[in-house]
Amino acid sequence: MSQSEINIGLVGHVDHGKTTLTNALSGTWTDRHSEEIKRGISIRLGYADCEFRKCLKCSEPGCYGTKKTCGCGEKTKLLRKISFVDSPGHETLMATMLSGAAMMDGAVLVIAANEECPQPQTAEHLAALDILGVKNIVIAQNKIDLVDKEEALENYNQIKKFIENSVAKNATVVPIAAHYNVNIDVLISVIEEKIPTPVRDTKKAPWMYVARSFDINRPGAVADDIEGGIIGGSLIQGELKVGDEIELCPGVRKEKSKKYIQISTKITGLKAGNELVKKVHPGGLIAIATTLDPAITKSDNLVGNITGFPGTLPPVHEKLKLEINLMERIVGKNESKIKPLVKGEHLMLSAGSAVTLGIITNPGEGEFDLMLPVCAGKGSRVALSRKLGARWRLIGFGIIK
Repeated sequence: MSQSEINIGLVGHVDHGKTTLTNALSGTWTDRHSEEIKRGISIRLGYADCEFRKCLKCSEPGCYGTKKTCGCGEKTKLLRKISFVDSPGHETLMATMLSGAAMMDGAVLVIAANEECPQPQTAEHLAALDILGVKNIVIAQNKIDLVDKEEALENYNQIKKFIENSVAKNATVVPIAAHYNVNIDVLISVIEEKIPTPVRDTKKAPWMYVARSFDINRPGAVADDIEGGIIGGSLIQGELKVGDEIELCPGVRKEKSKKYIQISTKITGLKAGNELVKKVHPGGLIAIATTLDPAITKSDNLVGNITGFPGTLPPVHEKLKLEINLMERIVGKNESKIKPLVKGEHLMLSAGSAVTLGIITNPGEGEFDLMLPVCAGKGSRVALSRKLGARWRLIGFGIIK
């Protein structure tokens, strides 16, 4: 099994241990960008695959793990392969978190036991999961090694009160110390129970959210050695295979123009779980090698596109008409009442992996002019954020009419 079957997000407030937990589960440190390492926070979406396995000889929950051989010496049984999406927790990176949430089948909300709950992004990330329809949630109460029993229990009670009227009201809370791999076996057992693999429709035309795009060629490479551009993301339906012709919508901006043009290419290679494969299905993060000019794909230039078979993708919108659903209050530090939309106001709109600015032209009908076009189908959810001070704050969502 080379491809993961499910995407599980790791979300929560900055510095609560999401990346450390990803490493504990997968053995992969997802902060790879030089600025992430220097600042000690996640800036981009991080991805890591791992296998959930079970020893048939050991008792629960100690029988759960990620290694092919149990500590008792017995070979373990593969349960399923997981892709973890490590989202940044900093408030200035909410747009990146929303792009990641669009690809999540479930989520682990990481909450540090040594801080009062909820912290601002703890609340905002939970609201984002609700808005984008992520219902299967497990809570990891991390850093229990930094508090005593009474403090851990007080924090647990704060968590239960925080989630009692939310989408996570029935979520299991698992105390862990990710830095020391404490209770990771319990967390795996709960994830197995509470976050099932969704039923996939592989017969539909394939649609993939593009979350990354890049150029793998080294500077100074000669023309004959240059390889086509790479796009990465997650299939939400259908299957793709090497040799397929695909297109990307809304595509790329025409030179010296505000118009975007769809682009077509051919799949020359597929990679899932760091292995080359001939075919990919929904679940997990995949990389697609293409015949595109790498100058088009470099520096995440194609993030926000949807790719699939030509003529089968959702429509491209330069304007949107939404059924608006606003929250009552801003979540986080400033829980002020959310004011109605105003004509001419600029909002940040997140649709799938795309992020754009929308100018409200008709508040009553939820009509927007978009600064950048988006590719999205009728009934899709669009997260809405308003700029308050220097930060974009989540205020609700719209459904495309």
